[in-house]
Amino acid sequence: MDQLAFYHIVVFHNGTTLALYFGNTTNTTQKKENEMTRKIKKGGRSNIGFGSSYRKGADRDMESGSEIGSVLGGQVWMVKPDKRAGTDNPCIWMQAGAVKFKNCNNFFDCTTCKYDLGMRRKVEKGNQISWQDAMRKRPNLDRVCRHSLTGRIAKRACAYDYVCTKCDFDQFFEDVWTAKTKSAPYEMQQVKGFGVPMGYYFHNGHSWARIESGGYIRVGMDDFALKLLGKADAMDLPLMGKELDKDRPGWGLKRNENLADVLSPVNGVIMEVNPALREQPGLANEKPYEDGWLFMVRAPDVKSTVKKLMADADSLDWMNGEIGKLENMVEDVAGPLATDGGYLTDDIFGHLPELGWRNLTKSFLKT
Repeated sequence: MDQLAFYHIVVFHNGTTLALYFGNTTNTTQKKENEMTRKIKKGGRSNIGFGSSYRKGADRDMESGSEIGSVLGGQVWMVKPDKRAGTDNPCIWMQAGAVKFKNCNNFFDCTTCKYDLGMRRKVEKGNQISWQDAMRKRPNLDRVCRHSLTGRIAKRACAYDYVCTKCDFDQFFEDVWTAKTKSAPYEMQQVKGFGVPMGYYFHNGHSWARIESGGYIRVGMDDFALKLLGKADAMDLPLMGKELDKDRPGWGLKRNENLADVLSPVNGVIMEVNPALREQPGLANEKPYEDGWLFMVRAPDVKSTVKKLMADADSLDWMNGEIGKLENMVEDVAGPLATDGGYLTDDIFGHLPELGWRNLTKSFLKT
């Protein structure tokens, strides 16, 4: 009995039937999802490096050469990594040997990095060697591109003596290659059949944002919204150069005579639009968090831009609530569903138009 599965049958006015919802007789699915959420909440923390130790400090400790000082909530904290400590995203100053230990926490966007600005000021005062001069001291064969230093590309020699403003490749990499290259979630969680990737930020209008290397923000629609509304006939995407405002309509989609606006999750300027979606709008449904991305945005302050969005455990809790709301709406028009945490099918509106397009977009897209 524990594995018994069953379907909820919906009979339409034209006599056709649809197996809309299925599940088993246990509550295993919901238990696993709740346990997953608890583990993420309990275990979530930033990765400083293997073997790192930390202590409370004072303002005078910030000048320490053997420890790394940071201020959190008005309290000075001193971090001391051991010899085996590593970083997930090594800063270019560390990789060049100009400093001993520094993890990049600004998505390799040096132009808006406060640490980089502070270091350049120290260089101007003669109190610090620049990462460029540190690299110039190396043998010719070890003078690699700054993007190789940070692990964003394979080994590539620097041909411009670290004057990046003169480098055609640097311009191409930042403005073209990074924007056009797709990304994929490192971990995907499932909430009752709807994908929720870790490391993505979610807006309550069912759009998502992901911070990319270089400080770009990739934007798309989530799996829930696309399964809810079904495959669009066309996507009305913004043009490059258009400025988006968070919580305001940023783009739209069309299915037959039905139109829907979607709220932008972030502020910023459109730098690149996914050309494949103009020809194949259904690509968003097939791979919403990969090939189905919509566009790339450049924002002046990446961190503050995504600060009010949901991520990881918060997004899982929110998604679970949205699915519960949808289940109630389905029951109102189709009768009771399975009670064990089964899955809704794709193209929910297409199978149950009685839900109402306007009702769905108002309830979930907030438009």
